[in-house]
Amino acid sequence: MKLPKLLLCLLAGVTFCVPATARTLEQIKELGSILLCANPDALPYASDKSDKPGFQIEVAREIAHDLGVKLNIEWVLPRRRANVVNCDLQLDVPSDIEKQKKGKHRQSRPYHKAGVVLGLSAAATPIERYTELQPGQRVGVMIGSVASEVLGKAGASIVPYAFQSDMVEDLSKGDLYGGAVSGASLSYFVLQHPESGIKVTHAFDEASGLVWPVAAGLRNADDAIVEAVNQIIERMLTDGTIKRIYGTYGIAHQQP
Repeated sequence: MKLPKLLLCLLAGVTFCVPATARTLEQIKELGSILLCANPDALPYASDKSDKPGFQIEVAREIAHDLGVKLNIEWVLPRRRANVVNCDLQLDVPSDIEKQKKGKHRQSRPYHKAGVVLGLSAAATPIERYTELQPGQRVGVMIGSVASEVLGKAGASIVPYAFQSDMVEDLSKGDLYGGAVSGASLSYFVLQHPESGIKVTHAFDEASGLVWPVAAGLRNADDAIVEAVNQIIERMLTDGTIKRIYGTYGIAHQQP
């Protein structure tokens, strides 16, 4: 007996071949809602906590509000990948200029510059570029990361970590001079723990592969929804809404 393609995909554990049927702008308007995929436990990005929803949820709410529809959220965990869910919208997708113009899965214009920052311990002398690090100044990096390669080539004294949380903890205790960390995560940590004295430095802005613009991902989108979301993002950038939302979580908004 020949099994249906969808069943074959599920039996094989292949998620990417499940068909996606996200909606056009007209269909979203008719339905009265737009569906966002997000992680329920990933602050400052997103959470299922009503008092601290995360900046992705807050940006998505603005998009839904301006479209005149309700925001629905599909909580996606590592074991349940976003591409098996018919989401209309995902945020913080690395920007690809080609996907802004055409393709099965489209993107909005970029709205933020994300990536890796250099966190400096309370006792560290402030620097502006990672190339100013001196030999013997211990800097935490994630094992096998681009940051470890960049800092290694620059002659920095790198200390590898398997978990970012361990690195940030050692940085807060002063066991490290600095640490190459996700900018959003470290900024949120500093907001929660101002006593740590950690300084957030955008020291990798000129390093390849460590800083990138992010956009809204729009699955199976038509030109109308891309244009509508672009106009909303432009409004939020112009009136300071995105800056305010990021600031709520201690993150300095970076123009893409």
